[in-house]
Amino acid sequence: MNALHTLGAGLSLKAEHYAQALGCDTEHLWFEVHPENYMVGGPRLAWLERIGAGHPLSLHGVSLSLAAAAPPDPLHLQRLAALVQRLQPALVSEHLAWSTWRGHYHPDLLPFPRSSEALRRITDNIQRTQDALGRPIAVENPSHYLSLEGHDYAEAEFLAELVQHTGCGLLLDVNNVHVSAHNLGFSAEAYLDRFPAEAIVEIHLAGYSHDADSALLIDSHDAPVSEAVWALFQRLVGRIGPRPTLIERDDHLPGFDSLLAERDVAQAILSLSRRPA
Repeated sequence: MNALHTLGAGLSLKAEHYAQALGCDTEHLWFEVHPENYMVGGPRLAWLERIGAGHPLSLHGVSLSLAAAAPPDPLHLQRLAALVQRLQPALVSEHLAWSTWRGHYHPDLLPFPRSSEALRRITDNIQRTQDALGRPIAVENPSHYLSLEGHDYAEAEFLAELVQHTGCGLLLDVNNVHVSAHNLGFSAEAYLDRFPAEAIVEIHLAGYSHDADSALLIDSHDAPVSEAVWALFQRLVGRIGPRPTLIERDDHLPGFDSLLAERDVAQAILSLSRRPA
């Protein structure tokens, strides 16, 4: 995974920006997509391959349901493995959440108690996934909106256990930390300081929104990165050094040039952290 540290800052890739992305020659730029949108082939996969010929790619899954009380869908794993084999992405990642129950799919990434039983179950599901793909994946810390009972582990400790048992990497979403810290009332800085630095293979930055009926922050990916999240990112990179960093945007898309400018801010922070003291 150390070779991944040579990647710089990347962007979520949307079909609306295909032409600009294809013609972009920005140094260290890479693109991340949801693999579920490309498993059936067709024009989307063809243009993603063209993008991949010029820039590294990352696959960020949303439907493996690693925390479910059942193994990942074998057909889904088969399709994902075929896509990984075809694209040879620099990174493959998935969320620490569940979204399936007894054959039903829910359009959300749902929380779970971090129990010893959950650790065994998710360890098994990560191992099944990595065996199917023939490579390690990275697991992303979730965003939280309410407190759950039944935790046996703090979140950073739980993620460290997953790394130890499976050899997976970690995707640290700084916006998720900020949102969760606000909603649950803990220190985002203390959380980042405890996060297992050596296992981080990717960082996500995104914007959030405010729920109209409560004081909750929502991990909506529909706004620019906030000043608070930039500050947390600078603190994190100052501690762990540069890692591949994504500007994640899924809704209210601005022009490609605006996203690229935001990406350049992240790249400048990463480049500065590479300089000797």
